[in-house]
Amino acid sequence: MESEIICNELRKFIELGEAERSYELAKKAIQLIEPVLIIKNCLIPAMHSVGEKFARLEIFLPEVMMAAEAFESAMKIIEPLIAQEQKQTLTMGKVVIATIQGDIHDLGKNIVAMMLRASGFEVYDLGRDVPPDTILRKALEVNADIIAVSALMSTSLPYIKDLLRLLHEKNLRSRFIVMVGGGAVTREWAREIGADGYGENFEEAVKVAMELIEKRRCRSGDY
Repeated sequence: MESEIICNELRKFIELGEAERSYELAKKAIQLIEPVLIIKNCLIPAMHSVGEKFARLEIFLPEVMMAAEAFESAMKIIEPLIAQEQKQTLTMGKVVIATIQGDIHDLGKNIVAMMLRASGFEVYDLGRDVPPDTILRKALEVNADIIAVSALMSTSLPYIKDLLRLLHEKNLRSRFIVMVGGGAVTREWAREIGADGYGENFEEAVKVAMELIEKRRCRSGDY
C-alpha cells in the first residue's frame, strides 16, 4: 500500500535526520493517512528507534539531534491538522522543563525536551536560568503533570532544592511529579532531595517520565 510505503520512508528519513525529506514526506502522508496515525505509527516509532540505537552506541548525540530536528520538521505539517480532542488522546502528559536558575547550559535539556515531545508529551520549555517560582507558576498555569529541571553547574543545585521547598510550602508537592537531571545531578542526590525521578541521559529521562505517568494514572484510577 502507498500509505505504508510513505510511512516507512518517513520513519527512515527521520531516523537519518533528513529534515527536508521528512517535511516533504509529511506533506504526502497527510494526503493518505490520518494525522494522528502518522504520529502514532510513523513519527513516534522512528524516535523510539533512535533512542534504542543511541542506547546501544550505534549512533551518537549529533545524530540524535538531527533526528529530533527531522521529527520537528514533520510535526510542523501534521500538528496543525490535529483537533484538540485528538491531541488529548495522544498526549502522554504535560511537562514543564527548564534549566534551573544560575545555569545557562541547555543542550542536554533541549534534547530531553525534544525527545519527550517525540514520545507524546506536551512540553513547555522555559529555557535556561529559570527561577523556581517561575517554573512553579508555569506548571500551575498549564496544569502540568511533570516538572523537569536540569543543572550542569553544582552552584545551581540549591535552586533545585528551593523548588522542592516551594512546592512543600504551598502544599503542592503531591500535585506534580518532579524529575531532575544534568551533569551536576547524581542519582543519589536526586533521591536525597526527594525528587520522584532522575535521568542520566535523554533515553532514561523519557523512560522514567513514562513510567511515572503510568504509575500515577494507575493510582488515580484512570485505567
